[in-house]
Amino acid sequence: MNCKNCSIELTSKYCPECGQPATVKRIDGHYIIHEIEHVLHFEKGIFYTIRELLIRPGDNIRHFLTENRSRLVKPVIFIIITSLIYTLSSHFFHVDDGYVKFEGAGHSTSTLIFKWVQDHYGYSNILMGIFIALWAKVFFRKYDYNLYEILILLCFVMGMGMLFLAVFAMVQGLTHFDLMQIASFICIIYCSWAIGQFFNKKKPVSYAKAFGAYVLGMITFSVTVVLLGALIDLAIHSQAK
Repeated sequence: MNCKNCSIELTSKYCPECGQPATVKRIDGHYIIHEIEHVLHFEKGIFYTIRELLIRPGDNIRHFLTENRSRLVKPVIFIIITSLIYTLSSHFFHVDDGYVKFEGAGHSTSTLIFKWVQDHYGYSNILMGIFIALWAKVFFRKYDYNLYEILILLCFVMGMGMLFLAVFAMVQGLTHFDLMQIASFICIIYCSWAIGQFFNKKKPVSYAKAFGAYVLGMITFSVTVVLLGALIDLAIHSQAK
């Protein structure tokens, strides 16, 4: 009997070359649960990740980058899942979006792009993170972290920001108090604190630089979307003429 994956002759229950089982088990409830746990990395501790990012974000993310990448949930999965939690919370409790707002012409390309951002925060946060990372790289250029490592930092930090917003959305939905502006403020403060702690928690200027990088990154992202939308609209109108 040969392996179904690499065609090597099998002498045991598993292929000695690729590790593929000789006989594939049928898909059942246990398989589905295991796959969900694998995607969310519950076995690595998603609640542990949230706790550590809440208490010591800078130290834990630095440890993840340089020493041990098995203790925390994978960063891209983390930001996508937490963004989905916020999106579901705001829709379920009918809470107005307090994270990214834009008021423009109803049918302009910029408005459509921002609408896509609000509907796909998991991917949009990664794009916004790129802009914030560029500013962080400028402000913290003396530190030996490349753009990709800073982006990983932002995936964790912005993911936690999404959880803060999700919690406030739930509370607002239950109490009917307008809390999303407070939530946005707390989100910015947390992100600035976490980024500053990551680079140098002993220097107050690190937190000021982190705040500047976050705010300028979000502004730059918004301006880029508006300019891109305007250029697309201009090109469409030019072709129409």
